[in-house]
Amino acid sequence: MITELLEHDVVDQIILVPTGQPWLRQHDPVASGEDRLKMCQLAVAELDLGDEVLVNSIEIRRSGPSYTIDTVEALKATYPNDQIVLILGTDAHASIDQWHRSDELKTLVEILVIDRPDFPGSPTLNIDALNISATEVRAGAFDLLPPAVVSYIKERGLYASK
Repeated sequence: MITELLEHDVVDQIILVPTGQPWLRQHDPVASGEDRLKMCQLAVAELDLGDEVLVNSIEIRRSGPSYTIDTVEALKATYPNDQIVLILGTDAHASIDQWHRSDELKTLVEILVIDRPDFPGSPTLNIDALNISATEVRAGAFDLLPPAVVSYIKERGLYASK
C-alpha cells in the first residue's frame, strides 16, 4: 500500500506510526510496542524508499492509551505547513465514530480510506492493497512480509512462530 500511494502521487511522504496502547482493543497486543516499532522500521528499510517513508515512535513513547487525535495534534505541531492525511482501511474507518474526539479529528485531517479486501466499506481510493490482515499475520501467514520482518518475528518468538 505504501509504494502504491507514493507511485500514484497520492501523498508526498508517509509517516508510519505504530500504535502504542490501543484503547479500543479488548486485549493487549501480542507484540510489544517496541517490537511493532522495530518491525515497521525493518519493513521500511527493505522497501528502500529513502526519506519518503518515516517511522515515528510517538505513540510507543507516550504512556497511557493511544489516541489518534493526540498523535495528529503532535504531527501538526511538527509539520505546521503540511496537510495531514490520515490513511485508514475500510475496517478501521468503520469504527472511527467511536474514536476519542473523533469529530475534532475529522476537522484536523483529510481522511483517505483504502479498500480492504474481504471487508465491506466505502473506500475513497482503490489501490492494490495486499489481501492480508494483522490477524492472519499473527496466525502465521508470513509469506507476504519482508524477510527481515519474518526473521525478527521468529527470533523474538512472536505470533504463531512460537
